[in-house]
Amino acid sequence: MNAIQISNALQALQKDPIMSFLAQKFGDVITISDRYEKDHAKALALLVVEQQVSFKAAQTIKARFLNLIDGLSYTQIIALDNDLVQSVGVSHRKVEYIKNIYAHFNQEPRDYAAQSPEDIHRSLIKIKGVGLWTIEMFLIFVLGEPDIFSKGDLALINSIKKNYNLDPLSNDDLNGLIQSWRPHNTVASLLLWCSIEQKIFYSKDK
Repeated sequence: MNAIQISNALQALQKDPIMSFLAQKFGDVITISDRYEKDHAKALALLVVEQQVSFKAAQTIKARFLNLIDGLSYTQIIALDNDLVQSVGVSHRKVEYIKNIYAHFNQEPRDYAAQSPEDIHRSLIKIKGVGLWTIEMFLIFVLGEPDIFSKGDLALINSIKKNYNLDPLSNDDLNGLIQSWRPHNTVASLLLWCSIEQKIFYSKDK
């Protein structure tokens, strides 16, 4: 997604008063470039590092991991001693998952930029350790797909509960919102993430 696409999505989401509020607050700061990585194997490996750890911890571990693999080929990364990879803060299980990712890309050339989200999902889900959330983040931040919403992302769900005053949040309500934001769910997600990170939420009194 480029700046024009994001701008058009923000304009289209204005019909939702809550999205309109969030767009006024965060429309100038949302971006997908902060997690972009042209090397798709590395991008997925970094997303695995992020799983189930705090943002601050993830940033530290990712920096150490990138330093460790700097200049190495996929084959060399796969051959790294597991204890060495763990020493930068990656769990034993995640070391296995990361090596599975590099093995997947080492088998044959893969041009995911030219494939549909459905085809990408079918291919990546076969890698042990790569689940739906990881694929959705890959589609958003690496491939810039415009209409992705991750129902398994706790921060997004909590942001919806706060902004839309929907707690508990039913599956029907969630599906209704996702449908109403189409085809701009990626930008809606970026706004919701900013909202919960900044602790700024919509209120009828504002």
